[in-house]
Amino acid sequence: MKGGNFLFYNGRFSKTGKPLISPDNRSFRYGDGFFETMKMVNGKIQLADHHFERLFSSLELLQFQKPDYFTADYLKEQAGLLAKKNYHHKLARIRLTVFRGDGSLYDVSNHFPHHLIQTWELSPANNNLNENGLMIGIFRDAKKVCDRFSAVKSNNYLSYVMAALWAKQQKLNDAILLNPYDRIADATIANVFIVKDGVIKTPALTEGAVNGVMRRHLLQSLKQENMPVEETQLTVEELEQASEIFLTNSIYGIKWVKQLGKNKYTNQLSSLLHKKMVRTLV
Repeated sequence: MKGGNFLFYNGRFSKTGKPLISPDNRSFRYGDGFFETMKMVNGKIQLADHHFERLFSSLELLQFQKPDYFTADYLKEQAGLLAKKNYHHKLARIRLTVFRGDGSLYDVSNHFPHHLIQTWELSPANNNLNENGLMIGIFRDAKKVCDRFSAVKSNNYLSYVMAALWAKQQKLNDAILLNPYDRIADATIANVFIVKDGVIKTPALTEGAVNGVMRRHLLQSLKQENMPVEETQLTVEELEQASEIFLTNSIYGIKWVKQLGKNKYTNQLSSLLHKKMVRTLV
């Protein structure tokens, strides 16, 4: 992905490559904040309502103090202007990072939501289902906790970072993270779905999964179509026994998995879901 020459930070557009935060910044020190990753098509953010509902829920949960002007309309407008400025508005990945300012762990300067917007150009191939299925593995060296904050896309990303490093070393496309009960939480940049005995299943948010926007969209769409779907507990054994595994996020929608360990999978249903519930968003 090609990055832009400009970014938007706390109300101003500026060139990329310039220092923005101090060494005392709490997001740099502690991961104090969260982010949204959104897909823009022809100047419009896909599933914008879901994204900004999640953003403001996270803002409240993490005890930021929102100024009156800090609204969904304000953020959508700035993201759109930045994408145009970077010539990315036709098809782009937008990252909106929110973080607290300077301070030590117990001494916070204030709770203002400092915000940074960046854009990257996406290839048109991003709109298509992956031709080659993903090769994935189970990362067992870190556990995803199950608490009030586990569904937040937190700036504290260490377990995912280490899982991604491991996946690259193993020549895999992604890695599955487990929760403290050795059940499935999610993948490094995606939620996990399986198809088993004709039922579509995904880990419940109480299992440590991030509250993914594409996950939410698919769950709503599947229920509207009266297709059998469950938010539940998933074991490694169930992944191994599934007929299909697919991963979801806001940028690529759905990617089907070809292999987990020695187990191989098809993409019959994931291909149909991509066509009916992801492609129609473009």
